[in-house]
This record gives sequence, structure tokens and C-alpha cells, in this order.
Amino acid sequence: MSSWLGGLGSGLGQSLGQVGGSLASLTGQISNFTKDMLMEGTEEVEAELPHSRRKEIEAIHSVLRSENERLKKLCTDLEEKHEASELQIKQQSTSYRNQLQQKEVEISHLKARQIALQDQLLKLQSAAQCTQSAGGGPAAPASSAFGYRVSQHASGFHDDDMDFGDIISSQQEINRLSNQVSRLESEVGHWRHIAQELKQTRSQEIDDHQHEMSVLQNAHQQKLTEISRRHREELSDYEERIEELENLLQQDGSGIVITDHSKIHEMQKTVQDLQNEKVASIKKIEELEDKIKDINDKLSSAENDRDILRKEQKRLNVENRQITEECESLKLKCSKLQPDAVKQSDTVTEKEKILPQSPSVEEEVLKLQQALSDAENEIMRLSNLNQDNSLTEDNLKLKMHVETLEKQKSLLSQEKEELQVSLLKLNNEYEVIKSTVVRDTDLNSTLHDLRLTLEAKEQELNQSLTEKEILVAELEELDRQNQEATKHMILIKDQLSKQQSEGDSIISKLRQELTDENRRVHQLEDDNMNMTKELDVQKEKLVQSERVLNDLHLAKQKLEEKVEDLVDQLNKSQNSNLNMQKENFGLKEHIKQNEKELSRVRDELTRSLNRDSGSDFKDDLFKEKEAEVRNLKQKLSEIEQLNDHLNKVAFDLKMENEKLVLACKDVRHELEESIAGSNQISLERNTFVEALKMEKGQLEAELSRAEQRLVEEANKYEQMIEELSKARDLSTSALQLEQQRLMKLSQEKDFEIAELKKNLEQMDTHHKETKEILSSSLEEQKHLSQLISEKDVFIEKLKERSSVLQEELDKCTEALRKNEILKQTMEEKDRSLGSMKEENNHLKEELERLREQHSRAAPVVEPKPLDSVTELESEVLQLNIIKGNLEEEIKRHQKIIEDQNQSKMQLLQSLEEQKKEMAEFKSQHEQMNVTHTQLFLEKDEEIKNLQKTVEQIKTQLHEERQGVPTENSEIFHETKVQSLNIENGSEKHDLSKADTERLVKGIKERELEIKLLNEKNISLTKQIDQLSKDEVGKLTQIIQQKDLEIQALHARISSASYTQDVVYLQQQLQAYAKEREQVLAVLSEKTRENSHLKAEYHKMMDIVAAKEAALVKLQEDNQKLSTRSEGGGQDMFRETVQNLSRIIREKDIEIDALSQKCQTLLTVLQTSSTGSEVGGVNSNQFEELLQERDKLKQQVKKMEEWKQQVMTTVQNMQHESAQLQEELHQLQAQVLVDSDNNSKLQVDYTGLIQSYEQNETKLKTFGQELAQVQHSIGQLCSTKELLLGKLDSISPQLSSGSSSPSQPAESLGPVKPDRSRESSKQELEELRKSLQEKDATIKTLQENNHRLSDSIAATSELERKEHEQTDSEMKQLREKQEVLQKSLKEKDLLIKAKSDQLLSLNENFANKVNENELLRQAVTNLKERILILEMDICKLKEENERIVETTREKETEYQALQETNTKFSMMLREKEFECHSMKEKALAFEQLLKEKEQGKTGELNQLLNAVKSMQEKTVKFQQERDQVMLALKQKQMENSTLQNEVQHLRDKEIRLNQELERLRNHLLESEDSYTREALAAEDREAKLRKKVTVLEEKLVSSSNAMENASHQASLQVESLQEQLNVVSKQRDETTLQLSVSREQVKQYALSLSNLQMVLEHFQQEEKAMYSAELEKHKQLVAEWKKKAENLEGKLMSLQERFDEANAALDSASRLTEQLDLKEEKIEELKKQNELRQEMLDDVQKKLMNLVNSTEGKVDKVLMRNLFIGHFHTPKHQRHEVLRLMGSILGIKREEMEQLLHEGQGGVTKWMTGWLGGGSKSVPNTPLRPNQQSVLNNSFSELFVKFLETESHPSVPPPKLSVHDMKPLDSPGRRKAVTNVPESFKDTAESRSGRRTDVNPFLAPRSAAVPLINPAGLGPGGPGHLLLKPISDVLPTFTPLPVSPDNSAGVVLKDLLKQ
Repeated sequence: MSSWLGGLGSGLGQSLGQVGGSLASLTGQISNFTKDMLMEGTEEVEAELPHSRRKEIEAIHSVLRSENERLKKLCTDLEEKHEASELQIKQQSTSYRNQLQQKEVEISHLKARQIALQDQLLKLQSAAQCTQSAGGGPAAPASSAFGYRVSQHASGFHDDDMDFGDIISSQQEINRLSNQVSRLESEVGHWRHIAQELKQTRSQEIDDHQHEMSVLQNAHQQKLTEISRRHREELSDYEERIEELENLLQQDGSGIVITDHSKIHEMQKTVQDLQNEKVASIKKIEELEDKIKDINDKLSSAENDRDILRKEQKRLNVENRQITEECESLKLKCSKLQPDAVKQSDTVTEKEKILPQSPSVEEEVLKLQQALSDAENEIMRLSNLNQDNSLTEDNLKLKMHVETLEKQKSLLSQEKEELQVSLLKLNNEYEVIKSTVVRDTDLNSTLHDLRLTLEAKEQELNQSLTEKEILVAELEELDRQNQEATKHMILIKDQLSKQQSEGDSIISKLRQELTDENRRVHQLEDDNMNMTKELDVQKEKLVQSERVLNDLHLAKQKLEEKVEDLVDQLNKSQNSNLNMQKENFGLKEHIKQNEKELSRVRDELTRSLNRDSGSDFKDDLFKEKEAEVRNLKQKLSEIEQLNDHLNKVAFDLKMENEKLVLACKDVRHELEESIAGSNQISLERNTFVEALKMEKGQLEAELSRAEQRLVEEANKYEQMIEELSKARDLSTSALQLEQQRLMKLSQEKDFEIAELKKNLEQMDTHHKETKEILSSSLEEQKHLSQLISEKDVFIEKLKERSSVLQEELDKCTEALRKNEILKQTMEEKDRSLGSMKEENNHLKEELERLREQHSRAAPVVEPKPLDSVTELESEVLQLNIIKGNLEEEIKRHQKIIEDQNQSKMQLLQSLEEQKKEMAEFKSQHEQMNVTHTQLFLEKDEEIKNLQKTVEQIKTQLHEERQGVPTENSEIFHETKVQSLNIENGSEKHDLSKADTERLVKGIKERELEIKLLNEKNISLTKQIDQLSKDEVGKLTQIIQQKDLEIQALHARISSASYTQDVVYLQQQLQAYAKEREQVLAVLSEKTRENSHLKAEYHKMMDIVAAKEAALVKLQEDNQKLSTRSEGGGQDMFRETVQNLSRIIREKDIEIDALSQKCQTLLTVLQTSSTGSEVGGVNSNQFEELLQERDKLKQQVKKMEEWKQQVMTTVQNMQHESAQLQEELHQLQAQVLVDSDNNSKLQVDYTGLIQSYEQNETKLKTFGQELAQVQHSIGQLCSTKELLLGKLDSISPQLSSGSSSPSQPAESLGPVKPDRSRESSKQELEELRKSLQEKDATIKTLQENNHRLSDSIAATSELERKEHEQTDSEMKQLREKQEVLQKSLKEKDLLIKAKSDQLLSLNENFANKVNENELLRQAVTNLKERILILEMDICKLKEENERIVETTREKETEYQALQETNTKFSMMLREKEFECHSMKEKALAFEQLLKEKEQGKTGELNQLLNAVKSMQEKTVKFQQERDQVMLALKQKQMENSTLQNEVQHLRDKEIRLNQELERLRNHLLESEDSYTREALAAEDREAKLRKKVTVLEEKLVSSSNAMENASHQASLQVESLQEQLNVVSKQRDETTLQLSVSREQVKQYALSLSNLQMVLEHFQQEEKAMYSAELEKHKQLVAEWKKKAENLEGKLMSLQERFDEANAALDSASRLTEQLDLKEEKIEELKKQNELRQEMLDDVQKKLMNLVNSTEGKVDKVLMRNLFIGHFHTPKHQRHEVLRLMGSILGIKREEMEQLLHEGQGGVTKWMTGWLGGGSKSVPNTPLRPNQQSVLNNSFSELFVKFLETESHPSVPPPKLSVHDMKPLDSPGRRKAVTNVPESFKDTAESRSGRRTDVNPFLAPRSAAVPLINPAGLGPGGPGHLLLKPISDVLPTFTPLPVSPDNSAGVVLKDLLKQ
């Protein structure tokens, strides 16, 4: 349908061009008349009108002139185009008819071909699965598509109701059909190509399969024949032997007979079993062969898949290359951009820290580089994916599977051969039994042996059966593996396709991303340029900030270096501390162990003392123990000294650490201050830059608008200038005036542009001010309200706003979609409208033609003069009326078209503007989102940091003091968070408020525009529906019919019984062809009629053109006369009267001359009657009269033509006057509409100004509030940093005081651990065993030690608790102090903020008062402007009225002219009647002359009198009729004037009413606006006063709170100092206790040292004992080792001898086995050779008999085929046919060549180049009934096929000697092939084809048994074996087709060689 509609559209466009051409004459006449009328009007009213008005009229006049000229040019162009198009249509119609016929014939052929192809495809699909995968897929859809198109084509001619008279409709159909034909041709080519490819692939695959089949069949049949032959031979042997055995048994006796019978039965059973096994094995072999075939098929399909995948891989590689090239190009671009970015980054290095937007370029460049790298990685990944060796691996696996199968098949064949060998062995054993029976009579022993051998053989058979089963199972497993492999291949293929699709999608995404990134790069470059410009401007401002930043950076770097050094030192000290702590822990553990030991020793001592108090020995022991205790005490004292030293070192390190921490904190604070300052600066800069960007965007938008306006104005000025240049010839003075006016206008426009620019600058300043006011007001509100709740509220509001904005955006997008849909519908409706209009125009043209035909068809009888004149006049009037109606209709259509075009343009413009605005909104929204997200992230990070710090502080507080409440700190934290949140909220609010307001306004405007557009669309659609209801109905009926036909065809095609429907479709096609012929006949008739009509139309056009030329001449004359006549309309009138009077005089003169001639003729007649001389004179006079009559006739014709021209001019003038009146009415209506629009625009303008001023005031207030908020935030930040600094300075002092007393308590650490701890433990254990008495003393000492340690621990715990209490108290005091300081600072800040707010409020109030005054002034100015505009409107109305009066005067003048014209026309008619009467007189005279010659004079006189009376009557009638016509025309003129006056009065009333309503509305609006402003001002004043009172109250309360806080702080400081003094006293006491404990530790160390000395003595004694015992054991071990080595040596020698003996035995056994096997094989081979030689002899004999019997015979069928083929072949290939015939008949090659050369004249010409034609490969495919390949194939190919079918099975096996026969796969086998002559090799090779490639494991067998007798191939042998009948012995084969590699040519060459 789309193509059909397209054709309709093109045809309609051409027909519109034709209509435009026909209208050219009318428009030309109208334009000329309008020119003349305007000229006359200007000249007449020059005196009356003022100077300014005259200028305006001249301008309008020039504009109208230019438009008329333009229209003229258009008309001429359209006429030319119309004529050219008509000629083209004629040529195209003829050519298209021919093409249609040709294409329909082609379509029928193609349809037949398609059906044939479909049949072939179906057969192929059923035959082979491979072809389905290769090419069967696209055939089915193609067939359906083709069928659909054919049906469409046929249905195009189905409707007889269509109007074939229409040229354009037929042309459209021709275009559509041509398009369809071209499509069908392309499709036919495509399907032919596909069919060829399918044929080739199918033929190749069939050849391959047939090769495989034939090879397998050959092998199988050979095996079957061999097995059957052997079976027969064995059976015969068995029968003979059984008979012999029976004879023997009968001879020997009855007892033996019974045993022989039983044995024979057993043997028969075994034979039957063997036969059954044979059958089973044959079946299994066949199954295996089938499986191998299936595997081969799968392999071929896998290879095809691999090829497809390779192609895909290549394509992907190509795409990868393209992508890499694109990436490289992008890299180059990036590399080009990078130096620029680096330069810019160098210039803006220090500004980047202030402005975070400047590094955005570098970041985005980096992003681009990353994206490129990602793209490259992805490309590499794709290439790796593509280059995966998965396919190759799968192929290798498949190949491996195939090889394994081949190996297994070979193993099976070997097993078969082994079975045959076993059968032979059985035969041998039977022979052995024979010999034994003959030789020996001991049958029992032989039978026993036979039984044993039978059992062994049965076992072997069972084994072979089991092996077979195993092999079958393995084969099944292999099949499964193969299926799995194929499934795996399919999966891999799917995965690869998916990967490819994913790769394609990734590539497309990458391309899109690359394009997007390119765009971004361009945008970034533009932004960079703009930023550089802005930065250059701001450089001077930023110099100071840069210097400050440089200083800060230097300080920061120094501090960072210090911090790094301090951190290093800290790390070192921490490491040393950790080491010390580890050592302390070790020492503590050691001390505890020592104390335990001491307690044990003491216990032992006490026990020993209680037991024996008086013994000397125990006294000595006690003394020794005391000495040990002293040593231990000394050691303890040493350890304590070391510990003290370590504690001092640790304390010093801690002090240094704390100092470093303090320094770090200071550095951090400084860094934070610098960062906060830089952040503030950056925020300010960001806001400033964003404001600048916003302003820049606005300025750019306004500039673009201004530029558009300028461009539009420039276009208007250019048009004006062109018009002026055209009108220069008429009036140079008017030109100068217009130039001056244009100059003034341009100056005014320049001034307006300047004013607009100023306004823009003012807007920018106002915008800044309003931003500041906003910031200040927002800050006040946020400080006053609750901070936590406001944060949540702001977040919710922002979410709501974003959601609202998103909803509005969604609405806008939906509205845009609807608009697009409406646009599409509009375009469709426009198309349909155009088509309807064109059809209407065509119908009208046909009506006109029919009328013309009717008018011409009427019989042209020469009427009487009066009747002819009246008829002509009536026809002229009718034609004029028709013409007027047509012109009016054309005008209406043109207006409708113009309105539609304008509405279309407006819609398009509005849509484009909406799109642009939507894009701007989207970009703004995205920018806003980005900025918001950045701000949120930054603030979230800050909040997280603060929360972390707060949590740390809280944990410290909870640890240090648990009882004190922490309200103050929490409040401070909350205030901090709230202040930060205020910053967040304020910034978000500032950014979002203005943007949201703008967005809301823009959306509302868009909604209004969308509504208007929807209304317009609805109205247009209604109009279109009204116009095109009937025509659309007709079209829909036609379309529905066609759709039904198409659906029916689709249903037939899609149905399952498609093959049955094909016949039915063919019948329908024939019926359609008949219908098409009928339709074509109708078409031809209609086209002939069209051509006739066209010819007539051309004639009419020629006549019209001639009349137009005459009209143009008349108009030029009129123009000349008008230019000459300066006296106005009276001169024109005079000249026309003079011209008409001249014409009348000329006519009078002509009439006089004619009357004189008539009189002379009468006199001549009278004289001739009286006179005697009749002959010569009468004849001469008669000839002269005839000549004069011809001249008069010519003159009369000229006069008639001139009269017609005058009539047409008069009618044209009338039409032009009517058109001018209509145009005047239209102009008046337009003026009214313009005035209404002006008044509406003024009202809108005043409203806009008011809303703008209100917005400005709001913006100012908001800006001030913003500034205040920012100022307060800055102050809060600075105070916060000061407080933090002071707190940090206070905290280290307190920490240093508290840490010093806590150190010594913790420093009671253990002593350094000894390395000899483990050894001492062991020694102690040994000592305990030997010395139990000493243990008792040690226990007592340890108990004492425990008591001492418990006392020390208790004292240390008490000290720790006291220290912790003091520390917690100190921390509480510190926190209180900090809280008080913070509260003090907060109060100061609040006081400052309040004072600043007061000042700002006062300033705002003053500003608002000033703004109110400005607004009042603006209102007064606007009122004045309105008054001026109203005055202008009044003036314009007066001028309009004057114009109307002038037009009326011109109308009256025109009426007078028309009356004069009518009078003159009456005069002309009278003269024409006189002319007619003269003509009639002349005719009468001629008749009289003739009658005179015959002698009739009286009758002539009577006739003359009758003629005169008739003429008088006609003159009277004419005069009466003219008078009546004049009276009618006058009455019509009067009626029209009255109607015009009535309309004018009505228009005036409407205008006055509209003005009244407008003024009332305006007054009401102005009053409402004033009242609103007054109320708003009062509300503002009340609010401000309330705010001031609230602030004052807050100030008083805050000052009171400050005083109370300061008093409390002083009290707390005093209490803290007292507590410090108490703590210092406690510290002194603890130091004294420490010194006492150290002395005790020294004593314990001395005692420990003594104990250690004693332990060492015991250890030395035990070591000596152990060493002695160890030496003894070592000696014993050495002796045992020597003995073991001797025994091992003996064992080794014995084992070596044993191994040698075993090896010798094994080798002997192997040799014997091999010898036995070789002997058995030799015997078997000899027997086989004998059997085969016998077989060969039999076969050779039979062959020789056959050759002798069939030597002299020739096949009749073959010779008939050759003879017929000779005539079917082309002439240049016939000698090859003769050569073949000769070779078959036995004629030698040399003799044939001599025969051919002798008859060169006849034979050689039809024998050349036959081999060239036959060399092409033709696959032996079964022909289909629809195929026409039989006719196309050459004779050579057919003959080759016949030979192939005849040749293969007729070859006998060769005779071979016994020595040449070898087992399969032996090297001798290959030598046997070499004995065969070359000719046989060639034929074998040609027959096998690719057999070796397909089944390589069958090659040796086929090679082993040659099929040609070498003896028969010699020179003495008989003819070729191909032509001999097949013997009964040999098996029959299926026909073997020739492969494409070894084609017919090779076989023919082999034939010809023999």
C-alpha cells in the first residue's frame, strides 16, 4: 500500500503543476489590471491625500507589483513544466505499456520456476538433512513473499470499477508496477543465485555420499561373495570328507560306526553354529557400516559449520580492525587535545584549587583515555574470543573419534580374518583326521584328539563372541561420544553466535560512546575557550588571592615536612616502646617463676629446721641457702636498676610523643583553617562562576533571539530594496523617500537593540542583587527556626520538587509524543487532501473537455446572421461564468493550501522551539543534579568526619567520667551539625528556587502552546475529513477488496495443502491473464481517448495562448496610454472613444466601398444584358468579382477575430474588478484583525511588565538574604576554628600534668628474661629428685616472697585507683571549661549576627521604598504610552476610511468606463451586422450573376428587396436588445454599491464594540493591579516590624545568659586549681613508696644468684656421667653394622644369578612360540594361494568365453543414442561424437583422424571443441518432472553417464601368482598394484574419485583386488571390457557417479586411448 500511496502522491503533484499552468493567463491579466488601477488611483488621489499617507500607499503599491511579477514568473514556469510533463507522460505511457506486457510474461515464467524450485527444495529436505542446514531455510519465506507479490500484482487489474480514463491514476499504477517489476527482477536474480549455489552444494554432497555408498557397497559385496564362496567350498569339502568317513566306517565295523555317527553329528552342529555366527557377524558388520555412514554425515555437517564459523571469524576480525582504526584515530585526537589541556592546566594550576571546574577538562580527557583503553581491552577480548581454538579442538576431537572408529573397524576385519583362519585350521584338522584314518586304525585316539581340538575351538569361538560384544559396546559408546560432540559443536555454535551478537552490541555501544565522547570533547573545548576568556577577565581580581595561597602553600609544605619528621620519630619511639613492653612482660614472668621457687625453698627450709634444729649439717645447708638468697637479691636489685632506667627512657619518649602530637594537632588545625578558607573561596567562586554561566546563557539566548530578529528584518529590508529597484523606473522620488524611511527604521531598530542590551545588563545586576537578598533572608529564617527539623524539611522539599519536576518532564515528553503523532496524522491528511484536490481538478478538466467535445460535436450548419451572433454570445457568457467559478474555486483551494502550509510551519517552529527548550531544561536539570550530588557528597563526608570526632569524644567521656551528664557537649555537637546542614540547605535552596520557578513558567507556556496546537490540529482534521469523506470511502472500498484478495492468497500459501493449491493457482493465473488482456484492451481504448482529448486540449491551449498574446499587447498599449495621459481617467476615456470612433470610420469606409462595388456590379450586369458583346468581358469581370469576394471573406474573418478579442478583454476587465473588490474587503478585514491584535498585545505587555517588576523585587530580597547567610556562615567557621585552637592549647597542659604521676605506678615491670631459662628448669627438676630437703627450705622462701609480692600489688592498685580518680576529675573540669568557652563564643557570634541582620533589614526597607517609587514612575510612563498608541490607532482608522472612500470613487469611475465600453461594443455589433449584410449582398450578386448567365434577372431584384427588409428588421432588434442589456447592467451596478455600503457600516459597528470592550477590560485590570500592590506593601511593613521586635527580645535574653555563664566559669576555675594542689601532694607520697620497694627488689636478686651457682655444679657432674655411657653404646652399634653389610653383599650376588637364569628361560619360551606361529601362518597362506589361483583360473575361462561370444556384437540402443546425439550436439562439437563412435566400432584413432581430415569441408566443422563442452562436471542427480535439465545437457555428458552406469561392474578379477599374494596391509600388497597397466590405473582413479579421502581405511582392500585382467589389456586382447555383458560369477554393482574432480573428459580420454 505504501508504494501505491507514493505513486498517487507523485501523480497528484504532476497534476497540480498542470492546473497551475492553466491558471497562468488569468493571473497575468489580474496582475496587469491591478497595476493599471493602482497607477490611476495614485495619480487621482495625489492632490487629496497628505504626504505621509501617499508614501504608505506607494509602498503598498510597490509590494503588490512585486507580488504580481512573482506570480507571473511562477505561472510561466508552471506552464512550461506542464507542457514538458505532458510530453513525458505520453512517452512514458507507451513505454510502460510495453514494459508491463514484458514483465507479466517474465512473472509467469518466474512463477513456474519458483514452483519448480519449491518442489526441488521439498524433495531435498526430505532426502538429506545437510542441504536443510546449508540452504533450505530461505526458500520457504521466499516462496511466500513471491506469491504475495504476484497476487498483489494480479489484484491490481482485478477491479473493473476503477476509472481508467484518468491518465494520472494509470500512470501511478504504471509506476507501482515498474517498482514491483524491478523488485521482482532483483529477487529473481537473488533466487537464481541461491538456486545455483544450492544445486552446486547438493550435487557435491550427493556425489560425496554416493562415493561413500558405492565404496561401502563394493567392499560389502566383495566380503559377501568371498564368505559365500568359502562357505560353499567348506560345505562341499565337509560333505566329501563325511562320505569318505562313512565309507571307512562301513569297512571297519559296526562299533566304530556308532561313534563315527555321533562325531559326525557333533561336527555338523559345530558347522551350523559357525554358520549362524557368520550371519550374526555379517549383520553386525552392516550395522557398523551404517554407523560409520552416519558419522561421516555428521562430520560433513561439522565441517560446514566450521566453514561458517570461519567466515564469521573473518568478519569479526574485519570489524575489530575497523574499531581499532577508530580507536587509533580517537587516540590521535586525544593526543592532540592533551597538549592543549596541559597548556591550559599550566595556566590554571593555582586557580584549580580555587575553581574546581577548571580541572574538569583534564579529568574528562583522562576519562576519554580510560574509555579508549577499555574499548581496546574489549576489542582484544573479542578477538581472543574469536581466535579461540575451540573449533579446532572440536574438529581434532572428531577426527580422533573417526580414527578410533577406523581402528576398531580394522580390528573387526582382522578378527574376521582370524575367524577365517580358524575355519581353515578346522579344515586342516579334518585332513589330518583323514590321514590318520588311512594310516592308523586307532580311531579312538584320533576321535579323542578331535574332541579336544573341538572344545578348544569352541572356547576360542566363545572368546571371539565376547570380544565382538565388547567391540559392539565400545562402538555404541563411540556413537554416544560422537552425538555428545555434535551437541557440543551445536552449543559452541550457539555460544559463538550469542558472543557475536553481544560483540556487535558492545561494538555499537562503544561507537555510540565514542561519538558521545567526541561530542563531549567538543563541548569541553568550547567550554575551555569560554573559561579561558572569563579567567583572563578575572585574573586581575585573583592575583591577591593567589599570593595569599602561595604563602599558605609554603607554610603548609613546611608544616608537612615537620609533620613527616615528627611521624618518623613517633614511629621509632613506638617501636622502641613496643620492644620495651615485650621485655617487661618477659621479666615479669621470670620474676613470678623465681618467687614461686623461693617460696618452695623457704617451705623446705622451715620443714628441715623443725625436724632437726640441732644438727650441724642442716646449719651448713641453711647457710648455703642464705648465700643463694643473697645472690638472688643482688640479681633482683640489678634488674630493678635496669627497669628504672628503662622507665625513665620510656617516660622521656612519651613526653616527646605528646609534644609531637601537640605539634601535629597545631599543624592539622592550620591545615583545616587553610582548607576551610580555600573551600569558602572555592564556594564563592563556584557560585560566582555559576551565576556568570547562567547570565551568559541568558545573554546568549537573548542575543540569538536578537540575531534572529535582525536576520528577519534584514530579509524584509532586502525584499523591500528589490521592490524599490523594480519600481525605480516609475518614481525616483518615492524611492528616495522610502530609503529615508528605511534608514529611520533601521536606526530605530538599532536603538531598540541597544535598549534591549541595557535592559539585559540591568537584569543581570538585578539578578545579582536578588541573589544576595535571597541568601540573607534564608540565613535569617534558618537561624531563627529549629535547626534539626529544618534539615529534614529541606531534604523532603527537595525530594518533592525533584519528583514534581520529573512528573512535569514526563508530561512534557508525553505532550511532545502526542504532538509528533498529530504531526504524522496531519501529514497523512495533507497527502490525502492533496490527492483529493488533484482528483477534483482532473474531474473538472474532464468536464470541460466533454463540454468542448459536445460543443464541437454539434453539427456546424451555417445559420442566419442573427442566430449565429446570439449563439456565440450565449456560449461566450457560459464560458465566462464557468471560468469565473473555476477561478474562485482555485483561489479558495490556494487559500486553504496556504493556510495549511502556514499552520504546518507554525507547528514545526513551535515543536522545534519546544524541543530546544526541553533540551535546555534537561541540560540545566542535569547540571543541577550534578552540583547537588557533589554538594551532598562533600557535606556527607564532613558530617561523617564530625560524627567520628564526636564518637571519639563520647567514648573518652564515657571512659573518664561516668557520673557527670554530657548535655552541653551534645548541644554543641548538634549546633555544629545544624550549622553545616544550614549551609547545605541554604545552597540547595538558592540553586533550586529560581530554577524551579523558571521551569514551572516554561512548562505552563508549553502546555498552553500544546493546547493551541491540539485545537488547530482538530480543526484541520475536521476540514480534511469533510473534504475527503466520499473519496476516502471509495479508496477504502478498493483497499478492502485488495486486502481481502491478499488475505485469501496468504491463507492459501500458509495452508498445509499448498502443493494441492499450486494447480488451482495455475488455473487462476490463466483466468487472471485473460482478465488482464481484457483490462489491457480497455486501457488501450481509454488511452486512445485520452490522447484524443489531449490533442484537443493542446489545440485549445494554442488558441488560448494566441488570445493571451493579443491581450498582453492590448494591456501594454493600455499601459502606454495610461503613462501618457496625465489628466487622469478622462484622457484615457477620450483616447478609447477616439480609437473606437476611428474603428467605426474605417468600417464605414469599408461599407461604402462594398456598396460602390455592388452598384458597379449591377451596372455591369445591366450593360452586359443590353450589350451584344457577352463572351470575354463577362468572364473577366466574373473572375475579378470572385477575387474580391475572397478578399472580403478574409477581412470578415479578421474582423470576427478582433471582435472576439475585444469581448474577452471586456470580460477579463469585469472579472478583475470583482477580484479587486474582494481583495479590498479582505484588506479591510485584515486591518481590523491587526488592530485587535495590537490592543491585545499591549494589554499582555503591561501585564508582563508588572509581573517582571514583581519578580525583580523578589529576586533582590532573596539575594540580600543569601549574602547575609553566606556572611554568617563565614563568621561561624572562623569562630569555630579559633575555639578549636584554644581548646587544643589547653588540653596538652592538663594531659602532661596527669600523665606524670601515672607513669611510675605502671612502671613496676618484670626483669629481662634469661636465655638459660629452659636449661635451669631441667637442672631444677634433677635437683628436686636428688635433694628433697633443699626443696623444703626453698618453699618457705617462696611463701615469704608471695607475701611480699601481694603487699606490693595491693599498694600499686591503691595508687592506680587514686590516679584514675584524679584524672577523671581533671577531665571533667576540662570539659566544663571548654563548654563554657564555647557558649561564650556562640553568644558573641549571635550578638554580631543580630546586629548585622538589623542593618541589612534597614537597608532592604530603604531599597524597597525606592523600588516602589520607581514602579510608580514606570506605571505613569506606561499610561502615557497607552494614550499615544490609542492616538495612533485612531489615525490609522481615519486613514482606512479615506482608503475606502477612494476605492468607492474608483469603482464609480470603473462603472462609467464599463458603460462606455458596452456602448462601443453595441456600435461594433451594428457595424459587424452591416458587414454581414454586405457579405450576403455579395453572395446574392454572385447568384444573380449566375442567374444572369442563365437568363434570370427578375428574381434577383426580388431577393435583394427581401434581403434589405430583413437587414432593417435585424438592426431594429439589435438596438432594442442593446438598450435592455444596458439597463440591466446599470441596475446590477447600483445593487452592488448598495451592498458594499451596508457591509462597510456593519464593519464599523463591530470595530467600535470591540474597542469599547477592550478599554473596559484594561481599566479593570489596572485598578486590580494597583489594589494588589498596595495590600502587598502593607503586609510587608507589618512583617518587618514584627521581626524587629522579636530580634530585640532575643538580644536581651542572650546578654543575660552571657553574664550568668561568665560568673559560673570563674567559680569552676578556682575549684580546679584547688584540686590540682591535692593531686601534686599525692604524687610526692607515691615517689617515696617506690624507693622503698626498689631496695627490697635488690635483696631478692642477690639470693637468686646464689641459687643459680649451686644448680650449675650439679649440671656439670651429670654431663660427665652421660658422656661415658654414650661412648660404650656407640662401639656396640659399629660392630653390628659391619656384620649387616657383609650379609647384604651375599644377598645381592645371589639375586643377580637368579635374574639371569629367569631371563634365559623366558627368551627360550618366546622363540619356540614364535617358530610355531610362523610355521602355522606359512601353511595357511599356501592353502589360501592355491584356492585363489583355482578361482582365478575358473573366472578367466568364463571371461574368455564371454569375450568370444560378444566380440562382433554392437548395442543397438547405444548406437541409436550416439546417432541422435550427433544431431543434437552443436556443429563445432560433432567431430568428437564421430570419434567416439569410431572407438566403439573398433576403428583406430589414426584411421579416424585420417577420415576426419579428408572431409574437412563437412565433417571437421561439426566436430570441433566437443571435449571442451563435455569437460564440465554434471552430477548424476535424479531429474524432477519440472526440471528442464534434459534439454540443456549436452550429448557428451549424457553419453558419459551411460558409460559410467554400464562400465563399473563388468571387470573380472586378475590372475595372480601364489608368491604375490600377501595378507592385508602387508608391504607386498602395494607392489601388486604396480603390476597393473597404466590404463587400468587411470580408470580406477577416475572411478574412485575422492574415495580415499572419505574412507581411507578401505583403500588397501580396493587396491588389493584389481578389477581388470592384465592379459586382456594387451595388444592381442579383445575390445574394451566396458561393452561386454556381465558374467554370472561377478557381483552386480550400483551405478557409480563421477565426481566433479574426475569428470566426463577423463573417462572419454581413457576410452579413446583404448
